[in-house]
Amino acid sequence: MAVFSRLLPTIASAYAFQTLAALIFVPQKQEMYYDLCGSIGFLSTTFLSLYYPALKTKYWDGLNIALPTISSFAPRQILLTAALGIWSARLGYFLATRALKAGGDSRFDEVKHKPATFSFFWMAQATWVFVVGLPVYLCNTLPPTLHPALGPRDYAALGLIAGSFAFEVIADSQKSAWRKAKNAKQHDEKFISSGLWSLSRHPNYIGEVGIWTGMWALSTSALQTAYFPRGAIAFAAMSPALTYFLLRSVSGVPPLEKAAEKRWGNDSHWQEYKRRVPVFWPWFKD
Repeated sequence: MAVFSRLLPTIASAYAFQTLAALIFVPQKQEMYYDLCGSIGFLSTTFLSLYYPALKTKYWDGLNIALPTISSFAPRQILLTAALGIWSARLGYFLATRALKAGGDSRFDEVKHKPATFSFFWMAQATWVFVVGLPVYLCNTLPPTLHPALGPRDYAALGLIAGSFAFEVIADSQKSAWRKAKNAKQHDEKFISSGLWSLSRHPNYIGEVGIWTGMWALSTSALQTAYFPRGAIAFAAMSPALTYFLLRSVSGVPPLEKAAEKRWGNDSHWQEYKRRVPVFWPWFKD
């Protein structure tokens, strides 16, 4: 399993950064930068997965070499790394600015006062950074010259990534515009039910699952080469699988649906919205 041993620097990077963040923010009971640190973790770990061989040669082996240029990597590596970078930067900015405007993150109102539990959340974030980024990290361990040329499957995967990203951005933008109009007293709706939110009660999460399914699909041609052992594709599939599981069953849909029921459970408009609009996949009733 020499290939998987090459993931060790990536694992170390993911956990080291979140450990450092926990050492800073757990004693301060500060959750404001939790999501931002998640995004930085993705960016730093991805950078290391791409440049580790050159960094090791230059700084560990002591050879005076120049770091490789971006153009020296395989197109698939560049596309996956760029896609992850754009996704991570956008999500981190969106969540961090939301937390700053709200004065905090309500998910941690109780947790941040329990150091052990709060520390666990930071380590859970490190695990999220590592597992979800697997398709990218694995592809970046493959030497550029061994990457297959891009084919129809790769272009279809790119289309899924781009379409899903647009879907998520539009859903978030629609909700932000709806909230801004509500704050300006331009409507008195209790919850958004228009645009993509008329197709799913959580369309932004659909975009998230689609992005990581596309990232995994884009990696599969490389993971099928002789460089990787059998099972590499299934191993990388943990990325979209974990994304779906967390959003659908743990930290995404369940707390939001519970909060909505608590606020509007007896509201006839909410009951009608629930009857008409699926909780997750459009046109599929749960």
